[in-house]
Amino acid sequence: MLERPHFSAVLVVALVTCCGCNKESPKEPVTVSPSDRVAPSPVGTSQIILEKTFSLKSSATFPFEIPAHAVQPHLHGIFESFVGQLHGASDEAANIDFLIMNEDQQTAFASNRPSEALFDVDASHNQAINFDLPASMSHPVKYYLVFRNPEGKSKVVEANFRVDF
Repeated sequence: MLERPHFSAVLVVALVTCCGCNKESPKEPVTVSPSDRVAPSPVGTSQIILEKTFSLKSSATFPFEIPAHAVQPHLHGIFESFVGQLHGASDEAANIDFLIMNEDQQTAFASNRPSEALFDVDASHNQAINFDLPASMSHPVKYYLVFRNPEGKSKVVEANFRVDF
């Protein structure tokens, strides 16, 4: 029985001590150093952007995103266009335009406003592309592959693109 009052006294002392420590101190603003925001780098990786065969009447747009912290993203690939059907005539009659656009440029293009492109190829039916995109810094960046058929004749495009980081 003697142990019970001793236990209660210890409990009361512990509660008083804890309650006394629970005073709120003024909070100081937390500052985050830029180095604390570093995320894993995609360096040394590769991403498939487009592996597709598609019909092209007027234009086709394929968005892709470069992840944050990509220092030297490099887009490479090839496209070939055909008149009418896949592996049909692939000559000057199959020519199309190819563009790489950032988000602002693509928005203007989609609104039929005059627009520039980061990269463009006019009137080609078979083209290999190698293009260094700008570094993405701390935020992902969206880009667009745009295939345009200014003549409006039915064409088929076979395209394979990837990006290396």
